[in-house]
Amino acid sequence: MNALALTALVAVVLMAGCWLVSLPKRDASIVDPLWPMVFVGAAWSLWLWGDGAGGDRAQLMLVMVSVWGLRLGVHLGARKWGEPEDYRYRALRRRLQPFWLWSLPVVFILQGGLAVVVSLPLQAVLADPEPSPLGWLDWAGAAVWAVGLAFESASDEQLRRFTADGANHRRVMDRGLWRYSRHPNYFGDSVAWWGIGVVAAAAGAWWTLVGPLVMTVLLLKVSGVAVLERTIGKRRPGYAEYAARTSTFVPMPPRRTHR
Repeated sequence: MNALALTALVAVVLMAGCWLVSLPKRDASIVDPLWPMVFVGAAWSLWLWGDGAGGDRAQLMLVMVSVWGLRLGVHLGARKWGEPEDYRYRALRRRLQPFWLWSLPVVFILQGGLAVVVSLPLQAVLADPEPSPLGWLDWAGAAVWAVGLAFESASDEQLRRFTADGANHRRVMDRGLWRYSRHPNYFGDSVAWWGIGVVAAAAGAWWTLVGPLVMTVLLLKVSGVAVLERTIGKRRPGYAEYAARTSTFVPMPPRRTHR
């Protein structure tokens, strides 16, 4: 079994299991905390399948993917705990009938397939049987990953504290890193994956940079920024003014606005 097939098998097993759990709960949004765990499961499966071969670069990749996935999975799981189905999935439930059947390919298998594509860098590194020493490009990728992870983690924590305060109900979060980007957590997520991609490029697998590219497109155009931007103005009065002065994705100094 090659790396792509093993990763696909992990994704299918985890997503099919999540789909079965979602049926009695009537909550397809439980897929969100599971999604990063597909990468962790794939990374460790590839590591064990290769008997830990691959040397220092493989170990570095295993740590990077595991830390990123576990942190995000725990964060999303804690945020999801006790909450009803997310509004995005409720909208799908209204449009796709019978949803219990449509949710398997449209929600679970689709996200599993995307995870397989995004995870191309880790597949290339962890399936490489030749031990290889770390070079400057590996360390550069690790540094980029660390910056992205720190940015994402800090943004999530700032937003968690903001929303936990009842006085901020329906208010716009424009403090901390959110003063410079409307979606700093997504930006950090993207940067972390570009760091992972650079480590794969250090192994000669430049073609796997399609993984971080797909992740960035998903965050910007599909499941992240684009979805929130369509609806958040209705839920947060004052968001239009915030958007007028704040960068959408890449952190930038706030723009001056004229009334």
